[in-house]
Amino acid sequence: MQDGMRFIPSERRRGRGAATSDSGRFERHAREAVDDGWDRNDDLPPLRTEVSEERPRSLINYVRSPDIPFDRTINPYRGCEHGCIYCFARPSHAYLGLSPGLDFETRLVARPDAPEVLARELRAQRYVPEAVAIGTNTDPYQPIERDRGIMRGCLEVLRAFRHPVGIVTKGTLIERDIDILSDMAARGLARVGISITTLDAGLSRKMEPRVPPPKRRLETIRRLSAAGIEVRLMVSPVVPGLTDHEVERLLEAGAEAGASAASWIMLRLPREVAPLWQDWLAEHYPDRAARVMARLREMHGGEVYSSQWHHRMRGDGPHAELIGKRFARAARRLGLDRRLPPLRTDLFAPPPRAGDQLSLF
Repeated sequence: MQDGMRFIPSERRRGRGAATSDSGRFERHAREAVDDGWDRNDDLPPLRTEVSEERPRSLINYVRSPDIPFDRTINPYRGCEHGCIYCFARPSHAYLGLSPGLDFETRLVARPDAPEVLARELRAQRYVPEAVAIGTNTDPYQPIERDRGIMRGCLEVLRAFRHPVGIVTKGTLIERDIDILSDMAARGLARVGISITTLDAGLSRKMEPRVPPPKRRLETIRRLSAAGIEVRLMVSPVVPGLTDHEVERLLEAGAEAGASAASWIMLRLPREVAPLWQDWLAEHYPDRAARVMARLREMHGGEVYSSQWHHRMRGDGPHAELIGKRFARAARRLGLDRRLPPLRTDLFAPPPRAGDQLSLF
């Protein structure tokens, strides 16, 4: 029941996914609101988005996970205003001393120097090009990108260096950058993944409150594809007992919109995401909460989540296997099961700078 003081009143968090601002796992002290009788909760203002700035010394993050198809990422922002309650990146906000709950979606960090830092790193003599992934932690096309333009600046750098990039997003703002992406895609340097969790607009609004509705994201697939950009439909995450019945319909909608391929990931609940998710279920779908959590525990040996390599993305057991078979069959029928060719790295070339000596040959 959500009657404790740790839960922010729903009026204050309208348009947000999480219900609490519980301290992260590294904090020595917990924060809890206390009603002293002087102020009324309904007199408090709604939660606003706050943006601070960070000047990163480096931008490329190298990863060594054996179950993901890339080895480096960049993040123009920390935190994400989209507010997806299931977001597995929420625990990263704890490293900033902030809450993986409401702080993750209301206290954002922008990195305005990201394009310049990226260019410097790409010019390093020892740098070896491989496709860089953007959007694997927080969405580069979340609402603040409209004013900040940091992601577009990074794309301009990648295009100038002829460096391959794969982007994952739920944001329709990516359509603004079709001019850059279509140019890169024509040379085998860019690919996009559009994530759609459900076709139910009402469920989407509750689960991912500041993400464009599913129908609008399908239109983004259509526009990107029409511009010659390969798009992967990402059915992610699949929520057992809540969205798993939509797998075939999602694939059919993606194929009709022009997606070239498709993939799926099961709901993941690492660290602080698990209690946030269970609070959300109790508030919005109390009649389904026990069923959803039982299914997840079946897939992870009795736990709500397992971080084991090659297991964490899909889970195990009969229900996970059934979803996988349904997905594979529908993807094959719709032509979405094909393996896309790797992005090109042989075109990489740092652009000349003012004052550089030109080659004679």
